[in-house]
Amino acid sequence: DPDAALYWLAKMIAAGEDPRFILRRLLVLASEDIGLADPNALTVTTAAMQSYEYIGLPEGLYPIAEATLYLSTAPKSNSVGSYFEAAKWIEEHGVGSVPTPLMDPSRDGKGLGHGKGYLYPHLFPGHHVAQNYLPKEMTGKRFYEPSNQGYEQEIADRLKAWRERLDEFNGKK
Repeated sequence: DPDAALYWLAKMIAAGEDPRFILRRLLVLASEDIGLADPNALTVTTAAMQSYEYIGLPEGLYPIAEATLYLSTAPKSNSVGSYFEAAKWIEEHGVGSVPTPLMDPSRDGKGLGHGKGYLYPHLFPGHHVAQNYLPKEMTGKRFYEPSNQGYEQEIADRLKAWRERLDEFNGKK
């Protein structure tokens, strides 16, 4: 609700809250609650932070209010929190080994075969190729599930096609 957002912003400023604290909270909101539904949310908020630092008060309230309005009217997605699922996986299972095709061939390619089998995505249609980037024991593991909000719907459509090709590559279809 942009009206409520402006009201609470004005109340916090009137109560003497540090604008930098408000901007930090807006930055968290842009990443945690909007995320890829509108990737520009982070850019707008970062620009507001930089603008405030450059111009100060009272004019610095304009970029803070702009970021507040932008964030309050943006589509929302908290799917970036899937990072914590990946971190939990590592905590519970440890780190897996890097697949051979992803290993650096410049140092140990000749003797150990590092990099062998790597498929360069830009040589394929759509600049994407089905290959495994996860450790072997994690083949098919999914952490990120995009929402259907804003720009993230476009990501969801693209990712669905990529994952279908990867499943075929891994013999799951």
